[in-house]
Amino acid sequence: MGTGWCEERCTSVTGGRRRDKGADLWSRLCTVALLFSVLCGQVSPQCPDSCHCTWDTGTVECSDAGLREIPEGIPPGTISLHLERNYIRNIPESAFSELVHLQDLYLSNNRIDSLASGALRHLGPELRLLDLSHNLLRKANREEFGSTRAKTRLYHNPWHCDCALQELMETLNLEPETVNGIVCESSVRGVGEGSRWEDPGSQGEHAGQALVKLLDSGVNFCSLQRKTTDVAMLVTMFVWFFMVIVYVVYYVRQNQAEARRHLEYLKSLPSPRKTPTETDTLSTGF
Repeated sequence: MGTGWCEERCTSVTGGRRRDKGADLWSRLCTVALLFSVLCGQVSPQCPDSCHCTWDTGTVECSDAGLREIPEGIPPGTISLHLERNYIRNIPESAFSELVHLQDLYLSNNRIDSLASGALRHLGPELRLLDLSHNLLRKANREEFGSTRAKTRLYHNPWHCDCALQELMETLNLEPETVNGIVCESSVRGVGEGSRWEDPGSQGEHAGQALVKLLDSGVNFCSLQRKTTDVAMLVTMFVWFFMVIVYVVYYVRQNQAEARRHLEYLKSLPSPRKTPTETDTLSTGF
């Protein structure tokens, strides 16, 4: 029953002179229908500001909208979410927690440089495509992506290649056509790499190379990191041992100096005088 028709019928019935029981009953039914339609209109999904929603396909289009953060109020039934070509810098942990039916998530060509811990963990198993290409991501780990098995695009980001990124690469379902675009802008430095006079801000020997090709050639960033950690532990243990030796030597020398001072003090004391014996007293009396 349409609400417009109901309003017209209510007006025609209640506005006339008929006030029998049938008219009163019909008026009450119309009032209930109108209230029900208002409530249904209030709970129906709303499209976020600066976005265009196509309800029959579940598509929310927010591309080129000048957004600086993930918009609020994205309909829970969204299937395809387009957020390309905006100014979004980070993804909070609860950004997509209610989008359990999401299948395609486009976040390319933004300024995303960080992902909150577990930011993509809430994405459901229905997710088929995750596009994070053309952003400013340097580091990422498995905890931020959760257990998603969606085809993932990570190319054209200034990646710092280390053990965490290597483990992430081995976990994600990367898009084969774009995997060679995941290039190391910098990398973790191995033991002995570079000289002590080298600029500490240097990018490392693997800068400018595709990460997948480095891994295929046998480079293991986790091994390099473990070696660096082992050397750091050895240096720390050596410094600690050296400090213990220095303390022991200092303690012994201090005790020796204290013993010498005490001995010199005893030597400086006057020797005790002899008391005259009884025989000497008698002899002097004679």
